[in-house]
Amino acid sequence: MDQPTIRGLVVPLEGSIAGWIVTNRRTVRTEEAHGDPRFFSDVEQTTGFPTQSLLGVPLITKEKVVGVLEVLNKNKGNFTDADENLLLVLGAQAAVAIENARLFQQSDLIAEFVHELRTPLASLSTATYLLLRPEISKEQHDQIIYNIHNETLRLNTLASSFLDLARLESGRVQFHKTHFSVNDLIYECKDVMQGKADEARIQLRVDSPENLPLLEADRDKIKQVILNLLSNAIKYNRPSGSVIISANATETEIAITAQDTGMGIPEDALPHLFEKFYRVREHESKAGGTGLGLSICKQIMQGHNGTLEVKSKVGVGTAFILRLPRGVKKIPRR
Repeated sequence: MDQPTIRGLVVPLEGSIAGWIVTNRRTVRTEEAHGDPRFFSDVEQTTGFPTQSLLGVPLITKEKVVGVLEVLNKNKGNFTDADENLLLVLGAQAAVAIENARLFQQSDLIAEFVHELRTPLASLSTATYLLLRPEISKEQHDQIIYNIHNETLRLNTLASSFLDLARLESGRVQFHKTHFSVNDLIYECKDVMQGKADEARIQLRVDSPENLPLLEADRDKIKQVILNLLSNAIKYNRPSGSVIISANATETEIAITAQDTGMGIPEDALPHLFEKFYRVREHESKAGGTGLGLSICKQIMQGHNGTLEVKSKVGVGTAFILRLPRGVKKIPRR
């Protein structure tokens, strides 16, 4: 089973054996999983792997439950006390390994974040120093206050984006999937961005068929992705340019495209677009940003078993294509 499918599986705390183990911090042993009222069948349906007997233990480290370790379908006989004791030992080791990996990941993220904080903090330090100088004019004073305000807003956006990305990368974000109209969402995003487009004198329009099927996904998260792409398409466009949002469906997926007539992205920058804090050098003077937006979009799409693609030509424009499966991916039973 591929990693996107695994990441797309969400097991609820209520209504699942794993959830009961986490909540009660106790072991579960059952020889007939389907007869247990706590059994959560969605995982079996998605993976195609039938569950008969089950033994599960909580993963506990530093008095905190970090997960559940389950083994399924013992080859011979029933699960025994010896099996349970062995799994508890393995679970204790796994809990420590998971916690250590999480701490290492956090330390790497924090190091990157601190590095990105240096520039705005240096700007704020310089600005406050200049404000203390008695010889500055009223006009200079007002400009410095304006710069401080902008840098503060940028720091707030950077911190919020960083937290979003950290949660997504650690797998702590749960996607709440519903069925919804893609066209309704696209027009809603267009309405949100229309003011920004008008201000930049950018034409914003929708081109999608009316009979699109419903999409099963986390609506708020997909909206976040589309809004980010539209914001970039407007921000890096040319004067009197245009942005077209289009959508189409096949038997297996729905694709949503944000196409702009902007400056385009150099070919050597394309492989790095989804890296944390990466910004295209040629675009830095055009508009500001955190360098995290596309990384967040990529993580959201991966969490939906989807993809985010980019096509671009310098001087012509850029297209970002979201591809989402129409329903839960099913793997045939073996």
